[in-house]
Amino acid sequence: MQLVSQTAIEGRAGPTFAPLWPHSSQGVLTDITAFTQGQPYGAYRSLRETAPVSWHEEPWGGPGFWAVTRYADVMAVNGDPTTFSSQRGGILMTQGRVEERHPLLYRASMDAMINLDAEPHLQLRREHMPYFTPAYLRSLTAKVAGEVTRLLDAIAETSKAGPIDMVEAFSSRLPLFTLCEILGVPEADRSKFLQWMHYLELAQKLAQDRATHGIEPSLELMQFIQAFNENVEAMFAYGRDMLEKRRREPQADLMSAIANAEIDGVKLPDEFLDGSWLLIVFAGNDTTRNTLSGAMKLLTEFPTERDRLIAQPELLPNAANEFIRMVSPVIYMRRTALRDADIAGQKIAEGEKVIMYYGAANRDPHMFEAPDQLDVARANADKHVAFGYGPHVCLGKRVAQIQLEEAYRQILARFPKASWTGDIEIAPNNFVHAISRLEVDFQ
Repeated sequence: MQLVSQTAIEGRAGPTFAPLWPHSSQGVLTDITAFTQGQPYGAYRSLRETAPVSWHEEPWGGPGFWAVTRYADVMAVNGDPTTFSSQRGGILMTQGRVEERHPLLYRASMDAMINLDAEPHLQLRREHMPYFTPAYLRSLTAKVAGEVTRLLDAIAETSKAGPIDMVEAFSSRLPLFTLCEILGVPEADRSKFLQWMHYLELAQKLAQDRATHGIEPSLELMQFIQAFNENVEAMFAYGRDMLEKRRREPQADLMSAIANAEIDGVKLPDEFLDGSWLLIVFAGNDTTRNTLSGAMKLLTEFPTERDRLIAQPELLPNAANEFIRMVSPVIYMRRTALRDADIAGQKIAEGEKVIMYYGAANRDPHMFEAPDQLDVARANADKHVAFGYGPHVCLGKRVAQIQLEEAYRQILARFPKASWTGDIEIAPNNFVHAISRLEVDFQ
């Protein structure tokens, strides 16, 4: 099985073909510090209206990329894997300079199912499918409901003293519980995942800080780099140990399915085991955590919709999709053109990067009426592209929906006046909308 990390290449500096639409948003999409204020919805709107397929330079010296911001165009790129590859360049905007890559984290991030095309990707998906069937998810739902109750019982006590950080008390813990149940992680080991997630979300900032400080990094940065490396090593060591145990003694859990997966009759090499481990830890935790927090912010900003949900809890399944649409926890996905192509009339050259902005597509007024308004009864809320589309659509999307539905079913019943205080912290990351702190008054 060919390793993606050994074959993925960045395209030549572009664009080869002249951009059809000039724009004034240069630098907005690549400034990770700007994303600490939330996604740049104003820039998205401007690009959709005036430059729906736009060329952007990369400040770190990369070849540049095409940004796709309209819903229809994002769907077209996602739905054409024979033209737009996940494997050739991976799903991230940039691989970074070779000297700045974390060797283990870079390799694992590239050598994973999400960065494969065609039959190898489909074969790996089939190995995961038994853990996302309706029968399995019904049993998981009952466990999720019990954990939500336990977490809210604790919140009922701690929040008596005043507002609390919802991320720490709830949003980070429920997805961790659910992921560990699916993987079969022993309860005693589960707290480690919280710390690993913290450092994974800051990986992009670390790369930028190292580039900025050059050969004379600050003491603070050096200490952070040491802690970062130690946590990344510990995360992969734990994953390898668990996967090796499941190869020797398979159990009825997703970890065993990953450990014993085969491509063309051959078990996955160690590099892809690392990649599978990183993917499931990050994807299974991060997106749901940020949507849980983002939903509380939305319900505070749109109190009429919160009251509507309280009066009509049967709307919760639809509301979960509406939360996901508006939060769009995964900001973008990248593809690389395998041949010269055309998107909305814009010519794209073979080898050039195409970035699909899910946060922009999910607020396209041509698809969603009044897209910046929360509408828990929105008729087409389930048409969002936050989980992708086509062969790479997220396997765990139903797991995310189950957690959101059950969380807000109980939160709104027990804490109908719970509200965000306005205190929020968002990590500097332009790949995921990473809410690291959200102060909520549950009383």
